[in-house]
Amino acid sequence: MFGLLRYLKAREWLQVLLVLLFAVLQVRFDLLVPDHMRRITVLVQTPGSPLSDILVAGGFMLLFALLSLACVIVVSFFASRVSSGLSLRLRDLIFSKVGSFSMEEFSRFSTSSLIARSTNDITQVQQFTMSAMQMLLKVPILAVGGFVGIAGGGAEWAVAAVIAFVFVLIVVSCAMIVVIPQFRKMQGLVDKIGHTARESLAGRYVVRAFNAEEFHEERFEEANLGFTHADKTTNRAMAVMGPVMSLGTNGVILAAYIIGAFLISSAGEAEALGVFSNMVVMTFYLGLLFTAVKFIIKVLPRVPRAFSSARRIFEVLETVAEPGLGLREQAPAQRGTRVGGGQDAGDGVPSGDSCDTVISFDNVSFRYPGASADALEGVSFAVNRGESVAIIGSTGCGKSTLVNLVMRFFPATTGEVLIKGVNVKEYEREALYDLFGFVPQRSVLFRGTIRSNIAYGDNGRGAYRASDIENAARIARVDQFTDSLADGLDAAVSQRGSNYSGGQKQRVAIARAVCRDPEIFVFDDSFSALDGLTDQEVRKALTHERAGVTRLIVAQRISSIMDADRIIVMDEGRLVGVGSHPELMGSCEIYKEIAASQELL
Repeated sequence: MFGLLRYLKAREWLQVLLVLLFAVLQVRFDLLVPDHMRRITVLVQTPGSPLSDILVAGGFMLLFALLSLACVIVVSFFASRVSSGLSLRLRDLIFSKVGSFSMEEFSRFSTSSLIARSTNDITQVQQFTMSAMQMLLKVPILAVGGFVGIAGGGAEWAVAAVIAFVFVLIVVSCAMIVVIPQFRKMQGLVDKIGHTARESLAGRYVVRAFNAEEFHEERFEEANLGFTHADKTTNRAMAVMGPVMSLGTNGVILAAYIIGAFLISSAGEAEALGVFSNMVVMTFYLGLLFTAVKFIIKVLPRVPRAFSSARRIFEVLETVAEPGLGLREQAPAQRGTRVGGGQDAGDGVPSGDSCDTVISFDNVSFRYPGASADALEGVSFAVNRGESVAIIGSTGCGKSTLVNLVMRFFPATTGEVLIKGVNVKEYEREALYDLFGFVPQRSVLFRGTIRSNIAYGDNGRGAYRASDIENAARIARVDQFTDSLADGLDAAVSQRGSNYSGGQKQRVAIARAVCRDPEIFVFDDSFSALDGLTDQEVRKALTHERAGVTRLIVAQRISSIMDADRIIVMDEGRLVGVGSHPELMGSCEIYKEIAASQELL
């Protein structure tokens, strides 16, 4: 938890010092009140005391109370600024850190967990930081001031205070022993609830189609009941603290009155007034002492949650990302810039010898984190500049995994993946992705307009022109459905593109890749939602208007890739055939089986 303090800026540390200063002043003003309280008590009990003296003493008490109130307001103001600034910075850091993760780092955290860490966990840290500055900083000052004042009044009062304080401390400690493990457990259960709810909502159509509502309700109820049980356990334990605090406070004040009564009865007439005024002052000091205890009790429930949340935040922030995934600091040069001597070209693109081989796999094997077997094994091939190379194979054979390695979403376990003769690990992230126009298996649209989705991202060469966007829409045949919309390319897109069909979303995703004007197209089964005619039109337009651009195509249908320059056949993570369609029909049994299953023989 305290490690998060390093994310405070210099001006926030200054504000923390101001909080400490005004907290000391507040307690100092509070401790000045008893002296005037004692004076008022003596004046009131002394016959013939001038009213003006009583009013003056009362005026000082009011002044110190108002000054204490002003200090409380200042402390609250700066505490809220510091805690809000810290939470703002932590959210930015987590968002940036998660954005730099490769898929391997992503696999360590679920989406719901990352959302909970960047929202609920940071809120817990923020609330604890504010409470600590508003209350915990005052606790040692109040405790020391209260004990010193009580001890100065006599040993009897000090003994009563210590007994009550130890009693409350024992009960609170026992409660915290029960509460702390439950709070830690609750943080994980929050993730589980979020994950269960997110899964059910994301798959709501499948849930309904298979009449699985009851199954998902039971899963959610299980997670919800687990959280509720932990929450009830903590609430029961925390519920004990309030009554115990009241018992301790009222008990010690009652003890003060009893002690005062005994001392007054045993004192002489001249000393009785002093003892009485001393008793009144002691009750005030006891109130200060137990105010410190109240502050501790208010903050303590947040301590385990805050420390658990801080640990979860650190797990994200301290995750070591794959080397080279940092953001580019300098403005990118024009694509293709290279310098000799194996040095960096200054745009995040490492230098490499000029060659016609754009993509190269050299004995590459890959195993997913936690898996027991390789997803790819000993894969070697090369894709030359301007070639159209397709990848085909049965489900689960490693086609998309191969694409993930090309895009460096995952690093190869063994072997090398080279882009333009340079290992992908040597590229800066943005410089690498400037080379690609990527269309994923599942089309992803963002809230905005069709135009903003086509012009999405940065290709390292400045803003897209309107003509670039319109041309990309035409090539991907987006204009076939936008021409019938009132707003055309400026038609609204809902979250995840829920107001468009699968085929329409896929065409927008293809247009987005085309608009980047990349050196390499990567299509990961990106034509599956298109009808046969639109599929052919889009492919012809790409071949005609983006001639010379290297294309890597993952496909399921042989009919859609028969015209590819070369076809790579995958089976159980191994490369089992490479060649054109006629060559593979004569030499590759796996390919012929796929063709037979699609009735192409």
